[in-house]
Order: sequence, then structure tokens, then C-alpha cells
Amino acid sequence: MKALCFLIIALSLSACATAVREKPFTVDLRSPQIEAGEIEAQFDGFMSFGFKKDNVKVIYFPREDAVSLQYRREFTTYNQFWSSAGRQAFIEALEKYNEDYEERNLERSGRRTRRNYGAVQGYLIWQMYSFTVQAKANMGIDLGYQFRDRAPFFTVSQREAVYKEEQSRENRTSQVITMYFTRAQAAQLAAMFETDFLTALEPAENNTIPQIRTDRDYY
Repeated sequence: MKALCFLIIALSLSACATAVREKPFTVDLRSPQIEAGEIEAQFDGFMSFGFKKDNVKVIYFPREDAVSLQYRREFTTYNQFWSSAGRQAFIEALEKYNEDYEERNLERSGRRTRRNYGAVQGYLIWQMYSFTVQAKANMGIDLGYQFRDRAPFFTVSQREAVYKEEQSRENRTSQVITMYFTRAQAAQLAAMFETDFLTALEPAENNTIPQIRTDRDYY
């Protein structure tokens, strides 16, 4: 009986840790938008083989107060939107990750570490080509970390999103995609998620993205 109680408590704590924060929101791609710049991130290679660095555009939508991380994977363009609450959760998660990094509390094995710092509510718009269906739906984003090539990376894991097409009544499901950040890359994105940076984007030429030094290997 005691073992069962402990199991229930453990499952409850696990559910709380990965529960998606905040309510669903939407963004219109036709809304006014400001290009904030670009960052670098690593992605899994095709069919999860390899590890590739790529550029990610950061775009601010002031009307919805949302930030899009725009990237292209396997012939599909993704706009991953972050609300104000989601951006703040990213900043807080990165702070916790940095603490674990400095104290060497990072676990080398297990996919569960990708959800170590909770989850937020995101909004996704994805499309293969301009003439194909533009799918859109809410989805969860997990915040955590993962070791690749013996080095730790702060991770943003985009869960699958399901778009229900009204005319054909068919469902379109997005891929599960993880972005891997070095501490320097994550710090750069966190700086661009800051409210002061976003509200000062006009005129954009007056803003500079903070440059962070590259870290050495974890071990």
C-alpha cells in the first residue's frame, strides 16, 4: 500500500513538472512584425542522424506580443511562437540550467531531462510551400537539456501540433523537433526575449544583440 502511494505521488509530481503553463493563444502571420535578428541553434539531422547547426530568425509581433522562432526543417517552414509568459519561463529555465551546469548536477542519460524545467504553451504555424496548406495549432514546448557528443545543451522541444483542416476534415500533424542551444546561444535568445529589448525594436538599427563568449566543454 505504501509503495502504491509513493507511486501515485511520483506520477503526480511528474505530471506537474511537465504540465503546460498558461492558456492557448493565437497569432496572425499578417499582423505587423519586426525582424529582431538571427540566432544559431543545433538540430537533429535527417531521420535523427547527425547533428547540424542552423540559423533561426527571431521575429517580434507587437500586436500579439509574441515572438516567432522561424526555421526550416525537411522542406517545411516553421513559425514557433512564444508568448510573454512563455518567454519569461524560458529565461527562468535557463537560469536553473546554468545553476545545474555550474554545480555539475546535469544527468548524462535519459530523455526525461528534456522536460526538466517544465513546459510552456506555444503556437505553431507550419507550411511546406506557399501554395500548400498553412497549418496552425497550439502545442506544448518542453524546456530542459540533453547531452550530445559528450557535451550538454539547453533544449527547447517542440511537441507535435495537430491542425484540423475544415474543408477536407483531415488532420495534419507537425513533427516533434528539438532545438539544442549552447549556453552562449541560449543566453543570446534570452536577451532577445527580454521585454526591454522587444519594446525598443523600433527603430531596429538602434539595438544590438548582446555577444556572449563561447563556453568550454562541460568536462
